[in-house]
Amino acid sequence: MGIGKRMRGAGLAGLGLLAGCGQAPPVALGTLEWDRITVPAPAAEVISSVEVREGQQVKAGAVLMQLDSARGDAQFAAAQADTARAQAQLEELRIGPRPEQIAQAQAQLAALRAQSAEASAYYRRVQPLARQRLIAAAELDRARAAAGNAEASVRAAEQAWLERVHGSRAQDIAQGQATADAAQAQQVLQGVNLQKLQLRAPRDGTVDALPYRQGDQAPVGAPLVVMLVGERPHARVYLPQPLRLQVKVGQAAQIQLEGGSTVLKGHVRAIRSEPSFTPYYALTGDDVERLSYLAEIEVDAAADIQALPAGVPVQVRF
Repeated sequence: MGIGKRMRGAGLAGLGLLAGCGQAPPVALGTLEWDRITVPAPAAEVISSVEVREGQQVKAGAVLMQLDSARGDAQFAAAQADTARAQAQLEELRIGPRPEQIAQAQAQLAALRAQSAEASAYYRRVQPLARQRLIAAAELDRARAAAGNAEASVRAAEQAWLERVHGSRAQDIAQGQATADAAQAQQVLQGVNLQKLQLRAPRDGTVDALPYRQGDQAPVGAPLVVMLVGERPHARVYLPQPLRLQVKVGQAAQIQLEGGSTVLKGHVRAIRSEPSFTPYYALTGDDVERLSYLAEIEVDAAADIQALPAGVPVQVRF
C-alpha cells in the first residue's frame, strides 16, 4: 500500500510539473521609441551658431540653429529693389506723361506740319514745270516723294501727341500692376527664405541628435536637428506570424522594459500590413526565418512618461 501511495503521489507531482511546463504567453520584442521629426537644411550655408544641445527639451518656436545669412540678405535686398522699381513704374503709368512731354510732342507735330506744307508747296510748283518739260522727271518724282514722306511724318507725330494726351491704357496699367505684384511676391519669398536660415523647433520636444556642428556646411535637405516629439512614447515591436492573428488594433498590452521590473500599460495603435523577416535582435527559437509584422504599441500612462528614454529594449505581452 505504501508503494502504491508513493506512486500515486509521484504521478500527481508529474502532472503538476507538466502543467507548470506549459508554454509561456507569446511575447513580442522591440524597442521603446518616440516619434521623430527632422529639421532639414533650407540652404547649403555654413552653420554660424548652434543654440541647443543634445538631450535638451525645447518649446515650439525656440531657436535651434543659425545659418550664415550673407547671401540671403543680399537676395532679399535685391528683391526689395525690384519691388521698388516695379512700384515706381506702375505709379508712372497711373500718373501719365508729364506736361513737358505733351508740349514736346505738340512742338514736334507743329514742326513736321510746317515741313509738310513746304514739301507740298514745292511739289505743286514743279508740276507745271514738269508738264512743260522744263525740269527732269526725276526731280518731279523726288518732290512727290518728299511731300508724301512729310505727310506721313505728320500723321505719326499726331498719333504720338494723342498718345501723350490720352495717357496710359488700362491694359498697360494692369500689366504694371501684375509686374509689381510679382516683384512683391518675390520679395516675400526671399524674406521667408531668409527667416528659414534661423532654424526653429516646429513642435515641443527633445533634441535627440545634432548631426552637424558649428562651421559645417550641410547640403540642402540634410537633417540638421533630429527631435523626439509627442505626448507619450510607443513600443516598436515585431509580431511573429502566429501572434499576428491574435493581435488587433486597439487591443490592450503590457510593456516591460528590459533590465527592470517596470511594466507599462498600453494599446496597439498600428500594425503594418507588409510582412518582413524577424530582425536579428528578435530571433528567439522558432521565430528564426519567420515572417513578422511591425507594430506600434502606444504607452497609455506612466509615472514620469517624459523621462522614458528612446531605444530601450522592451517585451510586449498581449
